[in-house]
Amino acid sequence: MSPAIYDLVIIGGGINGCGIAADAAGRGLKVLLAEQGDLGGATSSSSSKLIHGGLRYLEHYEFRLVREALTEREVLLKKAPHIVWPLRFVLPHVPGLRPPWMIRAGLFLYDHLYRRRAIPASRAIDLRNDAAGTPLKSELASGFTYWDCWVDDARLVVLNARAAADKGADIRTRCRVESARADAALWHVTLRTGDARQDITARALVNAAGPWVGAVQAMIQQGPRRNHGGVRLVKGSHLVVPRIPGANDAYLLQSPDRRIVFALPYEEDFTIIGTTDVPYAGDPSGVHIDDSEIDYLLSLAQDFFKAPLRREDIVWTYAGVRPLYDDQAADPSAVTRDYHLELAAGADNPPLLTIMGGKVTTYRRLALEALERLAPYLPAMGPAWTENAPLPGGDIPSGDFKAWLADVQCRLPGFDPAFLRRLARRHGTAALDIVGDACDMAGLGRHFGAGLTEREVLHLGDREWARTPEDVLWRRTKVGLHLTPAERQTAVREIARLL
Repeated sequence: MSPAIYDLVIIGGGINGCGIAADAAGRGLKVLLAEQGDLGGATSSSSSKLIHGGLRYLEHYEFRLVREALTEREVLLKKAPHIVWPLRFVLPHVPGLRPPWMIRAGLFLYDHLYRRRAIPASRAIDLRNDAAGTPLKSELASGFTYWDCWVDDARLVVLNARAAADKGADIRTRCRVESARADAALWHVTLRTGDARQDITARALVNAAGPWVGAVQAMIQQGPRRNHGGVRLVKGSHLVVPRIPGANDAYLLQSPDRRIVFALPYEEDFTIIGTTDVPYAGDPSGVHIDDSEIDYLLSLAQDFFKAPLRREDIVWTYAGVRPLYDDQAADPSAVTRDYHLELAAGADNPPLLTIMGGKVTTYRRLALEALERLAPYLPAMGPAWTENAPLPGGDIPSGDFKAWLADVQCRLPGFDPAFLRRLARRHGTAALDIVGDACDMAGLGRHFGAGLTEREVLHLGDREWARTPEDVLWRRTKVGLHLTPAERQTAVREIARLL
């Protein structure tokens, strides 16, 4: 039996791979995406959870990147209002660091590089007379506010995979690409899932393996090799503490080393503090925060907030490896966050597109450019379509999440409004499919704590490729953060039986 023929095989199920898969499948291409672990299981679920233009990138004169990211901020607000929403940022002025005129100039550019529709403008603020100053130390008397957006990064990945599958893409998790060999006009690819192997062929291949892009490149067999600029691995770590009292906005904390660290409201009860920028040379699958990073983040936060922050306050940490395009910048914080695509193709070789760099905010634009590069080799490709198409669950009337949620809560009086809010924030309109014909919580099966029910777990397994309790508790949801150790142990055991 001859191998199955695909138009496009994508290696890597992070935000870039899933974004390309969704766009390509919607253009009528036959697509297969292979992810060695879980969707968004590495870098794409370890971000600062922001859809933002990148205010600090202006200091490095990356005006095109900032403008593109600000454009995409508006697009993603419309595409996924259940997992993307505006968030106010507070930037306290620190004497001796960036002067107020420089900050004001940067914010003016940030406000005007793209025409805002849903995002308020920046302004100066007196922290002594605004609630945003309540958690801050008294010597921080003035500052600025501006707006960006929050995103559930892991769910953004999964929803793009769901969009791809709904358009006909073959999404395979726990599936490793063992080999890829170019032969005339086709790629011959060997896949392994558990003990099963399969040979397929493809007209084009995309290496979107993130921090593993170099390892995948070494595995691929394709005529004479091209020397690309390569990837620079930079570790970014975050820690999570109970919500800092009064810190209901996001805060930008300026460090004496001129780095910026965020303190972000998270999951109603917590604050995220991060991120770091540390050169990394180890195995990306084994990345974790180290003591020096913890000390750095806690020390900086303590310089700004009244509430004492100690190591024993930390309830969770996470770290990821960013596969940045190596632009030879000496400072890891200054390495470009822009994406870089390299296409290798010729008369005797099918196309191979290698993805380097990028950020969550610009994944859709990266996918557009990727398919533009591949279009000459895939003549059956249809037109672009993703800009105005909602992601699964994002088809909320008028895009007004709050009004829609209020209506849902009225129509489902048998459920706690807080439960419906959490479910809707994860699934949007698909939350109604999960509730189904249930009239109250008892109709949703077993409860695992923090609003997670048996019916939702089954949905995550059937529709979102969740295969392990970790997929459920720490990526498809963050319920694991809300459970006690004993509750987590019980939930892990019971969820494993369902999946």
